[in-house]
Amino acid sequence: MHPLLNEWVRTETRRQFFRHGANALGMAALASLMGKTAYGATPDVDANFLGAAAPHFAPKAKHVIYLHMVGGPSQMDLFDYKPQMNEFYDKDLPDSVRMGQRLTTMTSGQKRFPIAPSKFKFAQHGQSGMWISELLPNLAKSADDICFIRSMHTEAINHEPAISYMQTGNQITGRPCLGSWVSYGLGSMNQDLPTFVVMVAKPTNTEQVQAISARLWSSGYLPGEHAGVSFRAGGDPILYINNPDGVPSQVRRATLDGLRALNEINYRQVGDPETHTRIQQYELAFRMQSSVPDLTNIADEPESTYKLYGEEARKPGTFAHTALLSRRMVERGVRFVQVYLNNWDTHSNVAGRLPDQCRDIDQPCHGLIEDLKARGLLDETLIIWGGEFGRTIYSQGGLSKENYGRDHHPRCFTMWMCGGGAKGGAVYGETDDFSYNIVKDPVHIHDFHATVLKLLGYDHEKFSYKFQGLDQRLTGVEPARVINELLA
Repeated sequence: MHPLLNEWVRTETRRQFFRHGANALGMAALASLMGKTAYGATPDVDANFLGAAAPHFAPKAKHVIYLHMVGGPSQMDLFDYKPQMNEFYDKDLPDSVRMGQRLTTMTSGQKRFPIAPSKFKFAQHGQSGMWISELLPNLAKSADDICFIRSMHTEAINHEPAISYMQTGNQITGRPCLGSWVSYGLGSMNQDLPTFVVMVAKPTNTEQVQAISARLWSSGYLPGEHAGVSFRAGGDPILYINNPDGVPSQVRRATLDGLRALNEINYRQVGDPETHTRIQQYELAFRMQSSVPDLTNIADEPESTYKLYGEEARKPGTFAHTALLSRRMVERGVRFVQVYLNNWDTHSNVAGRLPDQCRDIDQPCHGLIEDLKARGLLDETLIIWGGEFGRTIYSQGGLSKENYGRDHHPRCFTMWMCGGGAKGGAVYGETDDFSYNIVKDPVHIHDFHATVLKLLGYDHEKFSYKFQGLDQRLTGVEPARVINELLA
């Protein structure tokens, strides 16, 4: 079936449906008796999942909060403890370790690649004994709730393709991101709020921020209704959602009714699914006029909330504020919350910038975990934390024992997950003494996506969307595996 026709059938109106003939009522009756199993789901799947593609099995996670650290956090300064490097200070990276790996243009011209041991102290935490930097004392308290992956790797070496790869499963922009796939699969739990929300937090330190854009939360070839809805850090959370001065709600409602009638005429004549999307988005915007102010008004939060998240949570636009809003969104049924925090691209001044970045996230991440746990939401909410690649053990630019810089490194980096069926206290994967190559249990981006989809109730090989004659998948066509060791 042609994609346009397939999409027209999926979004057809009630009147169009009943025109199909006498068998329509019988098929509807049969489907109602069979329930979700008529669409390939097992009988124990939660009946509240109203998406376009029913889960293949009962999901462990019903919500996702994805905290993307734009720029690539330094794994050996945060989670991948390498004390042996102290003996290699200012020695050249051995060729046997680098093995001819390509470098970025920022360091390819360096005459030498001196080893820069981490200047930060580490300690083991939790029953897992996970090594965590002194820069994250609050997050360290949650070590037994977190599952750490120290062996992530990617082929991308520059930010734009690397972020796209991590978000969409492909280095080329234009594909649906993970949030759009979740929206498409699981659907909405609250008709008055978006299914997929995006927030861009402002870092305290803004020495070097990367450009990010709505391409990252596009629905790609999926229907437009599954694109992320961006919430702004200041002013109205969503532009133009409020009525202009002098336009009462009744006038807005009458205007939308007129637009809906015109769009329905166009839809009946053309059958373009994006017309259906436009109708839905107008209606959602009208409903959000009352739901969004309630969501973003944190005045009713008790003082105990700010003891958890920190005082920065009172300030719109901070990472702490977005973490608090993430919890409020999950409470209200938002499926997928994407938060971006920039300025992790530490080509220089690690000693000055990395502490600032960690102060931004340390208490809020721990607070978010504890808050969700206290409200009984952590078991059904998957938190993901990580960047698009790691950093090099060798220094970019000048090196001293007190400061250094690090270049991009795709061969290994650390991410973590918490809640939503992830195995708390697990530590998966190992790197060599230089945190340069993986020596045990590598995890590719596609493996990571396959594992996340498993937690959401999907077999990544069967979860697809027909586009341009192909069954398109988040995990692509190359082999990918679910990392069952990461699952509780």
